[in-house]
Amino acid sequence: MGAAIAGLGMTEMGKVYGRSARRLAADAVRLAAADAGLALEELDGLLISHGMGGSPGIELADVLGLRDLRLLTVMNAFGATAGAMIASAAMAVQSGSASAVACVFADAPLRPKVSAGAAYDSTPREFRGYGGMTAAQGFRSVNALYALAAQRHMAEYGTTSEQLGAVAVSTREWARLNPIAQMRDPMTTADHQASRWVVEPLHLLDCCLVSNGAVAVIVTAADRAADLAQPAVHILGWGQGHPGNRYERGSDFGLTTGATISGPAALKMAGMTVADIQMCQLYDCYTITTLLTLEDYGFCAKGEGGEFVASGALGPGGALPTNTGGGQLSGYYMWGMTPVSEAIIQARGQAGERQVARNETILVSGNGGILDHHSTLILSPAQAGSSTTTGR
Repeated sequence: MGAAIAGLGMTEMGKVYGRSARRLAADAVRLAAADAGLALEELDGLLISHGMGGSPGIELADVLGLRDLRLLTVMNAFGATAGAMIASAAMAVQSGSASAVACVFADAPLRPKVSAGAAYDSTPREFRGYGGMTAAQGFRSVNALYALAAQRHMAEYGTTSEQLGAVAVSTREWARLNPIAQMRDPMTTADHQASRWVVEPLHLLDCCLVSNGAVAVIVTAADRAADLAQPAVHILGWGQGHPGNRYERGSDFGLTTGATISGPAALKMAGMTVADIQMCQLYDCYTITTLLTLEDYGFCAKGEGGEFVASGALGPGGALPTNTGGGQLSGYYMWGMTPVSEAIIQARGQAGERQVARNETILVSGNGGILDHHSTLILSPAQAGSSTTTGR
């Protein structure tokens, strides 16, 4: 028995004030259930992704009035959580542990009259132990550590800032076609190069947005999903990878990610190779994350990611449409639910002006920590074994 995503609920995204993360999460679950054509009381599972801005806990079940649940927990692999939640929900459905599981992420770090850059820094951090050593060298933020990763890739393979800019530009081209994307103004490579440094070599336009909002999905059995309100999005494969890199001599930090582990596992489960994938929805907290992930999945050789992203492959009309809703760089930042939500919209054929013609095989990634955790999903509008689920 296969599993499928039957419902998608999305609140407003961006500078949405006046609602807590808990309230946003509850709204998203209600929207997802309604989207699927299910009553709330038909849900018997609830998985909650932990965020940074006061995310809800298991009390969300009470807020929603859910009773007699058979599955309820908070999960946290940072940005890899969405993929891990959906895989767990699929396994619960397939084992009979639950029959309809809501998976939700919500966050509300933005506050009125406070900069987006300060959204996650409201509480002074205390550095101890190994973290104190890296902090003493100036690595006190996520930005600094991703900049270190980008710098290492540049030093090892000759990747350029302009190539990283190609990721940002292609993603903005997609965002311009998405009415709910936060950033829709045109962007050129020159704009990317002219944007201010955040931490060199990362410009402002190499970095993701900060958003308030929530996204929820409903996972149920494939045969049940076929009778519900929306086209079923089948979950054909999944995997996780946690490389455990440290920032020390001999580590592969900045050169590889957990996609090298989770990608082959998910593709094998789906009975595919990377050549079968027609579209990617990747976790793009920074442009370097997209580039690294593409290399690690095998869409290009290691070290050739810069040339690949600069070839135009990722944008509208490209050979490998990627982050077609604008991703987290230009669309909205809902951790791993950003790529998941766009994959569902594309698989359903509901993306409007940005709809990609070939949507049978979609690879979705999640990335958490500083390239520490990774999840992969293979989604499709067709069930496993269908002739339409293979071939780019």
